[in-house]
Amino acid sequence: MKARILIVVVFVLGFVLAAEARIVLPKLFGDNMVLQRGTEIPVWGWAEPNESIEIRLNRQTATATADASGKWTLKLKPETATGPFTLTIKGSETIEIRNVLVGEVWLCSGQSNMEWSLAQVKSDADIAAADNPYIRHIKIGRDIDGRPQTEIKKGEWQVTTPENARAFSAVAYFFGKNLYDRLKVPIGLINSSWGGTNIETWISREGFESSSEFRDLIARMPVFDVNAIDGPIGAAITKRVESVQGSPLTPFDQKQFMSIGFDDSKLPSLVQPKYWEGQSLGETDGVVWVRKSFTLTSEQAARSAKLLLAKIDDEDVTYINGVQVGATAQWNADRRYDVPGGVLNPGLNVVTVRITDNGGGGGMYGDAKDVRLDLGDSSVDLSGIWKFHVESVKFGVNVNQFPSLAYNAMINPLIPYSFRGVIWYQGEANNGRAYQYRTAFPLLIEDWRKKWKSDFPFYFVQLATYRQPGNSNEGCPWAELREAQTMTTSVSGTGMVVTTDIGNPDNIHPVNKQDVGRRLAALAFNRTYKLKMVDSGPTYSSMKVSGNQVSVAFAGIGGGLKSSLGKKVGGFEIAGADQVFYPADAVLEGNSVIVTSDKVASPVAVRFGWLGDASANSLFNKEGFPAVPFRTDDWKTVTNGVKYAIPDMMREINPD
Repeated sequence: MKARILIVVVFVLGFVLAAEARIVLPKLFGDNMVLQRGTEIPVWGWAEPNESIEIRLNRQTATATADASGKWTLKLKPETATGPFTLTIKGSETIEIRNVLVGEVWLCSGQSNMEWSLAQVKSDADIAAADNPYIRHIKIGRDIDGRPQTEIKKGEWQVTTPENARAFSAVAYFFGKNLYDRLKVPIGLINSSWGGTNIETWISREGFESSSEFRDLIARMPVFDVNAIDGPIGAAITKRVESVQGSPLTPFDQKQFMSIGFDDSKLPSLVQPKYWEGQSLGETDGVVWVRKSFTLTSEQAARSAKLLLAKIDDEDVTYINGVQVGATAQWNADRRYDVPGGVLNPGLNVVTVRITDNGGGGGMYGDAKDVRLDLGDSSVDLSGIWKFHVESVKFGVNVNQFPSLAYNAMINPLIPYSFRGVIWYQGEANNGRAYQYRTAFPLLIEDWRKKWKSDFPFYFVQLATYRQPGNSNEGCPWAELREAQTMTTSVSGTGMVVTTDIGNPDNIHPVNKQDVGRRLAALAFNRTYKLKMVDSGPTYSSMKVSGNQVSVAFAGIGGGLKSSLGKKVGGFEIAGADQVFYPADAVLEGNSVIVTSDKVASPVAVRFGWLGDASANSLFNKEGFPAVPFRTDDWKTVTNGVKYAIPDMMREINPD
């Protein structure tokens, strides 16, 4: 009996060991994948230590031996654009990856305007027509980690069909479709993007360590386990919030908080509109109630009214005198709520807002003039001091709270997969630190190129038209971010798409991704594939002052300058030595623009498109590419000196 038991145990143990002794490939390698043509093809994975691995693709075979940790890697010889093939990996077992194509592969990354799908931009006709087995797409699953990872959380190569294409990145798809239509080779699109992410989360720790701008900051950031840090962070945040609030985080009487007669004199205060991260609440995610009292005359209370609360990050439910007047679950939407008749009182009133912040900035933000109660021909200013009470706090590490988190989980596992180049659409989340973006963006490009040991092309999209605070006289972070992007074109092998003409002033996610993809493809055709063509619009070259007028010259004019307004050109401003800008009269004169203003007798500076909403820009070349926004001065910008900092929560759990 004992012998039989021993035999059974040995058999079961052998079965378990055999089951564990298997070859593992990265999720990036799977059916329907596309491999880069014309270059060595890296293939890697894991097996038993010292196990011999044989790889077969097309007519070639290569071998590798797993190291002591079980990691193996090899490079196949370059292949021409062709397929489909079966990629065979043979060791203790045999794995076959089917329907593999060889063609042009591009890494597509950034934040929401890259991530937004064909379905999200409501491109129904394009979805219905998306039926091409030679265009493939893989969406890298959203993930973060405090340490560089070797595997992605999820991802699966998909062939272009109407059903699959709904979830494809719209920008990536239109870029890929343009490439295929002209090159007639298989196209692979690796979509590693995440809406709302700042640029710092996409840069490696080593990248920051190589930068004099960020070296000291990253030196104070410990390498940590994302899952293990929640507890200490939660305890630290709770302790801090309770200290600021002066009371524990326990259930409270919400009806009383919304009532007119509630005594809020002992509650802590916030300035609104202003993110609470820079105030006493600090970096707090969760649910926070804010309230503000105001008085009305009998005549005012009887009028129809509209409540404006600028924008609120992320969600709100808003009440006046305990009556709900509105609710919005979009962080970048204007809050404009009609107030029903009978809600307002003569004398004292109170507006109360329940704000849910899911991560990143929290609270009202925007212009103070947009926080008010409109009463027809008059208004009541509601900006300034508001009282608050924290209902609950949310624990957990957010992708933007620490540097390198998205890089570690969504970029590092892709190395050393071979691709032709990168397309990038990001910057909205960094507009408040636009000046520092001048350093951060080139750093990201340099970092990724070092990691792949390749000077691959890097083409990116400049911020689109979007109605944001600021102008030339007040300062405009959105315009300053565009300038930082323009400056990054000085990095070799880069190119920029301008989108001021195809954005939507009221939507940070403009739906016209077709032209974005087409313009990115133009850069690739001209600069990467050497199919000579004009690939971008006019860029400022020089200016010449003569009396009260300025003649502005441009490079990149292609077949010549043109304006959508005929001879007139919109979007120009002019200033004298007092640095006060005025809208300018601008007209085309050959391939120059003549700029004047009757309010500026001796001009010294010109600006073009220096607004968040730059849709008034009307200058193009004859090939249809819009001019790049610019300024001729180097006067101080409002984001100069605003820098990325160690998150408050890290200082709380690691004050040194």
